[in-house]
Amino acid sequence: MRDIAALTFDLDGTLVETAGEIAEAVNLTLADFGEPARPVAEITALIGNGLRELMLKLLARLYAERPERAEALPSDAVLARLDAHYANTVGTTGMPYPGCVEALEQLRAAGIKLACVTNKEGRYAERVLSASGIAPWFDLLIAGDTLPHKKPHASVLHHAAQTLGVPIGQLVHVGDSRTDVEAARNAGVRAWTVPYGYNSGEPVALCHPDRMFERLDEVAAHVLA
Repeated sequence: MRDIAALTFDLDGTLVETAGEIAEAVNLTLADFGEPARPVAEITALIGNGLRELMLKLLARLYAERPERAEALPSDAVLARLDAHYANTVGTTGMPYPGCVEALEQLRAAGIKLACVTNKEGRYAERVLSASGIAPWFDLLIAGDTLPHKKPHASVLHHAAQTLGVPIGQLVHVGDSRTDVEAARNAGVRAWTVPYGYNSGEPVALCHPDRMFERLDEVAAHVLA
């Protein structure tokens, strides 16, 4: 498998379990507007395209449930409060998944280039990587506001390969969701997944990745075999 020169990893639900701190910020925001908390599972199912998009989807759901509350929940004001709350919760409770640190150590030691490619806003992604202790292993971070497009646009992984200095055919993307599988497909790279992350509540196997691994250290073992 040493035809692989670089791996790109999604962040939320792949490298780090972050649903708890995201849900806390969302529910603190709702409380500011007199709204009851939403289940963590519901919020978790909306993770994948950045915090702003998550809240806009949740607001659309709230407006549909109770149209009379739309005026009391203006999106601009809600997003501003969410930003303030998440600035306090990001990087507080998220933990690397089992096997994550070991995988990154082994891959870097073997000379494999590593990038984190996420749709999370850059300032938040940096906090999560730093707080979880895995930032030093990465050569590159591409966040949701780094480029004109986000995953699953083909340009994102092409930019990663170009910046890392590897042929696109020697890059593999590892994620937990349909967005990650589509990003890999669109860029013409292999799509690998882990089963424990956030994929709108559906098994990621239904997205037909090229390979699935139970843990990230299994990814490293496969690459370095």
